[in-house]
Amino acid sequence: MTESEAVLSDEELAHRVQEGESAAFGVIMERYATRLTRYGRRYLARDEDIEDVMQDVFLKTYQNIQSYNSTYRFSPWIYRIAHNAFVNVLRKHKHRTFEFYDFDTLVSPLSFAQPDEMEVESAKLAKVIEEHLSELAPKYREVIVLHYFEELSYDEIAEVLHIPIGTVGVRLRRARIELKKTLKAKIL
Repeated sequence: MTESEAVLSDEELAHRVQEGESAAFGVIMERYATRLTRYGRRYLARDEDIEDVMQDVFLKTYQNIQSYNSTYRFSPWIYRIAHNAFVNVLRKHKHRTFEFYDFDTLVSPLSFAQPDEMEVESAKLAKVIEEHLSELAPKYREVIVLHYFEELSYDEIAEVLHIPIGTVGVRLRRARIELKKTLKAKIL
């Protein structure tokens, strides 16, 4: 990646790919590989499934890049492609159970004044959240993941999931309520 490519926005890179500059797509892949893999772990438990789907996601992204409108944000567009690919794999493999592996790679650790003590508390909290996320219905889990872990806005989530923005808010609220209920049940 050249220094000039490093400062280009995702939208500018996508536009360059549309103009025939295929090297810009490599930069897009570098930027999104880790994020989309992390996102895939919330759907699929097996690394080999995630790797296969990631190849498919980038292939579909490249094949369909001409349909992308570079006046809009790129991230919701590629997340939509990834979302569809992961959901398709889930549908094909309904018999597989879903588990969250390696939660620490999904949630960045918080920095605290007393790292040792807070790391223990943070690990406990991560474990509790991990258990609760896996208990949520997929439609609630995916909005929690996209909003809190992938840091997408309500508008972007609505675009990725092809649902109204109001539905995003409702699902997030209901997901929070379900998580609170589960936490209270564990505490009491």
